[in-house]
Amino acid sequence: MRLGVLDIGSNTVHLLVCDVAPGAAPLPAFSIKEPLGLIRHLTDEGAFDAKMANHLNEVISELTTAAKSNGCREILAFATSAIREASNGQEVLDQVSSKTKQKISVLSGADEARLTFLATRRWFGWSSGTLLNLDIGGGSFELAIGGGELPDTALSLPLGAGRLTRDFKLSDPPTAKQLNALNEYVYDQIENVIDKITTENGADHVVGTSKTFRSLARIAGAAPSAAGPFVKRLLPADKLASIATRISSMSVQQRTTLPGVSKARATQLAAGAMVAAAAVDLLDIEEIEISPWALREGILLRHIDSLS
Repeated sequence: MRLGVLDIGSNTVHLLVCDVAPGAAPLPAFSIKEPLGLIRHLTDEGAFDAKMANHLNEVISELTTAAKSNGCREILAFATSAIREASNGQEVLDQVSSKTKQKISVLSGADEARLTFLATRRWFGWSSGTLLNLDIGGGSFELAIGGGELPDTALSLPLGAGRLTRDFKLSDPPTAKQLNALNEYVYDQIENVIDKITTENGADHVVGTSKTFRSLARIAGAAPSAAGPFVKRLLPADKLASIATRISSMSVQQRTTLPGVSKARATQLAAGAMVAAAAVDLLDIEEIEISPWALREGILLRHIDSLS
């Protein structure tokens, strides 16, 4: 059976189509990404204008048509932080659903964290023990920890890389004053949840998902995506602080010369790196392993489970 997952994220609208069967891992058939950048197109009042709503409608229509023309039986569509927090987010989705006939759900931040945790647990298995999952998106930062298939604690913080870049009006490159203000805010937000996300014996395995962590791991020397999903990719904590400092001193154009950094992500990478560095520091993390599975796979796995 061929299923699609349509992820309307804060940075990118991403269609992933997989061949699935109960008890088997989802096998990717094809993937299409559209760097829409929703988080950057919110007005000062926190709403999307009519132009962006129409653009989103066009993108969803194109992607759902591509999925169906390639034998996709069902499309599981969901939206995350940018849509969730926009004052007219549900109105925009209702418009899109009406025109495309595609049902779209809105995930809470906690649900994002839980489903991403499910995916990483299935990928790394029970031998990973107490697992801590970190995911830096465009609009939010999800943290989840636990010893089971679902986390004991799942949290979402307003620390998305795109959101912070926009809210702190980071220049190109950022000034020391901007970086200091951003760093203080990030530390305060994470410190507020330290007691909820830590356990007595700590985490046995720390996992990073999202493009931000993948890019940071590539800069630290991890293998490129072309090497395949089964290559172990690590982001050592002792490299992360210096990488974050280096990225923050670079222009957007200079960041695009770094391994694993696309032009679309270069703008917000400084903010994302600072969130990662703060989390590693405050949570006393030695290294982060990058997971090839994340939220989209979690959505698929939950659906596959429901079929059995």
